[in-house]
Amino acid sequence: MAWDTDATRRRLKEAATAEFAERGPDGTTMRRIAERAGINKERLYNYFGDKQALFATVLTDELDKLAAAVPGNAMSFEDIGEFAGHTFDYHAAHPELARLLLWEGLGSGPTADELNRSKHYEQKVQAVAAAQHDGLIDDDMDPAHLVFLLIALAAWWVSVPQLAHMLTGADPQDKAERARRRATVVKAARRLACRRQ
Repeated sequence: MAWDTDATRRRLKEAATAEFAERGPDGTTMRRIAERAGINKERLYNYFGDKQALFATVLTDELDKLAAAVPGNAMSFEDIGEFAGHTFDYHAAHPELARLLLWEGLGSGPTADELNRSKHYEQKVQAVAAAQHDGLIDDDMDPAHLVFLLIALAAWWVSVPQLAHMLTGADPQDKAERARRRATVVKAARRLACRRQ
């Protein structure tokens, strides 16, 4: 029987994503990832190299999923709040991404796929700057800072769920609470980007 390489790689990446999100790159081992996937540790090394390379692969893949789900061309500046809302939706459905990003920030390793990620974000900054120039959104804020704030608005609920709970007393899994949080993100993004009258 032939070995299903694609399925094996997928299982290993799923296990690595879960382990890294729970424990960070310094807190987990290749052995734990292999055990979680139910696959020999040597295959893990053969497919992905060392742990830092595997973490970079996992984080890059997760960010690619976000970019596909909330593409730059979905950034309608007639309603920038909905860009933030779609980003919130993605993070709420995939809380592991925020955890992976936090672990990356806490670590001492290199930034995963920094060149491509920088290009992706630069496109967003350029789009915001163009919208500011065209008068679609307020131009009194640095476009890079505005993009950062929009992403933070969308992701911070998931990044620090303990703080969200302490402030609201609400269960983040409650659908009505999730809808309220999304509405707040959308409204705040609109206010950040609105034209001054």
